[in-house]
Amino acid sequence: MAKKVMIVDDSRIAQLQLQEILSGTEYEVVACCLNGEEALNKYDEVHPDLVTMDIVMPGIDGLATARMMMQAHPEARVLVVSSLAYDDTINEAKDIGAMGFVYKPFDHDQIMQAMADAFSHEQVGAGCEEGKRSPEA
Repeated sequence: MAKKVMIVDDSRIAQLQLQEILSGTEYEVVACCLNGEEALNKYDEVHPDLVTMDIVMPGIDGLATARMMMQAHPEARVLVVSSLAYDDTINEAKDIGAMGFVYKPFDHDQIMQAMADAFSHEQVGAGCEEGKRSPEA
């Protein structure tokens, strides 16, 4: 059975790139959201196994969205996919429980590895390698 992925990014290009990378893999894109509000509303409808989350979006930013999503759904797996790759941003993503951080622009191998790591409960990305999220988190 395919793992369900929800893409949250205000860039249609990034959404399409992720959809293309995931096409024909063990992952099925079940929703694409342009902002945090839409993602929070859609989560209950589609129950994704993993959420890719951009940081800079109109309205609620990706880190605040991820924080709210994981408070409401402690089982949520969030993979941050962003060009905003400052140490404090990466650390904040890790602190709220993100499963990893992928830098834009990304490629097929980076996305596939980060997703595999997210499902094995490993955090990925510079500044996140040392952390692991426990299965019950």
